[in-house]
Amino acid sequence: MNLTVKEQAQRAQAAAPYLQASTAEARRQILLDLAAALSKRQADIISVNAVEVAEQAQLGLADALLDRLTLDAERIASMIEGVRQIAEAQDILGETIASWQQPNGLWVRQVRVPLGVVGIIYEARPNVTVDAAALCLKSGNAVLLRGSRMAAQTNAYLVSIIAETLNALGLPSDLVQIVPATSRQSVLEMAQARGLIDMIVPRGGADLIRTVLESATVPVLETGVGNCHLYIDASAPVDMAVALALNSKCSRPGVCNAVETILLHQAWAKQHFLRLATELQAAGVELRLCPQLQQQAPASVLAVDDDWAHEYLGLTVAIKQVASVDEAIRHINQYGTRHSEAIVSTDENSVSRFFASVDAACLYHNASTRFSDGYALGLGAEIGISTQKLHARGPTGVLGLTTYKYLISGAGQTR
Repeated sequence: MNLTVKEQAQRAQAAAPYLQASTAEARRQILLDLAAALSKRQADIISVNAVEVAEQAQLGLADALLDRLTLDAERIASMIEGVRQIAEAQDILGETIASWQQPNGLWVRQVRVPLGVVGIIYEARPNVTVDAAALCLKSGNAVLLRGSRMAAQTNAYLVSIIAETLNALGLPSDLVQIVPATSRQSVLEMAQARGLIDMIVPRGGADLIRTVLESATVPVLETGVGNCHLYIDASAPVDMAVALALNSKCSRPGVCNAVETILLHQAWAKQHFLRLATELQAAGVELRLCPQLQQQAPASVLAVDDDWAHEYLGLTVAIKQVASVDEAIRHINQYGTRHSEAIVSTDENSVSRFFASVDAACLYHNASTRFSDGYALGLGAEIGISTQKLHARGPTGVLGLTTYKYLISGAGQTR
């Protein structure tokens, strides 16, 4: 039976109270059982996914997207470990955030509660199916998952494992549902399901996020687009700067915390640009350079204005020479997406100016932007990297999937 998005959201809304009424131990057990089920079915997951990856490769899908789509034994093991870590994390539902007594005797408590029904729209990565479901179950939320066409079979199989786990524990499988339609219309229907879905999380490229933001009547947690920068200051140690550039660009170029633009202080560039360019090109990186630098590296491309705003998600990087840390800051604030930005420097004044003036969720000093990840920063599993300022910012996990309500107790007080 094919349900509409509205009907699925209604089912999720009806199922949510079963989870919200459960105990912390019950939610923990759901996730431990899910981890065990995923482990037991690992070979089947790899088999289903391999067929899908092969189909997409034949259709000419880019290597970076094929990488995102692939689930091998190592990634499934990481996914299972992530579920277990979410299970064992502190349960924050029902905690008292603050409490006080009014002069008239009223006791006021601010208590953490689930959002209700969360909609997550994502592209390519089937591991998001399990990560998102686990985070929503831990935080007491029902969830509608709308993945991409290219991962439809893998996503559906993973959700079937989650459904079996829920049913075995006497809980409705409607708590975690996959939206089978992968058309743009299904995105719009989710984004406009106000009153049925409490928050939408788009995880994907700029076009997807823009579509959701521009059409949504449901509150949106904006995540994902990462036009990230590495600024190499005049005082930057050469070996460190080159190593950080290589790691930030090359370790996994298809992810949102990879660096897309490198800014070089002119004094550093004068002495060390050619070494940086040579090592990047040796790693297979295409260079798009400002005019001053392009003259020195003929085996490169002259950058155009669009390059400074582009999220390549591949082995391409734009490099620009700047006169000062202040010029670097202006460039980042003009073209960045408020995701992750880094400075390499031993000058405390430059670092202080950078940290005070750059507008982004995560700022790094002498470290790779690739650490913008919930686990890498000790925050646990995440639903995404929020690039907005309200409700949640940066790596967003269970806390970002909750809200609060006020519980007020009296002894007959009237006003």
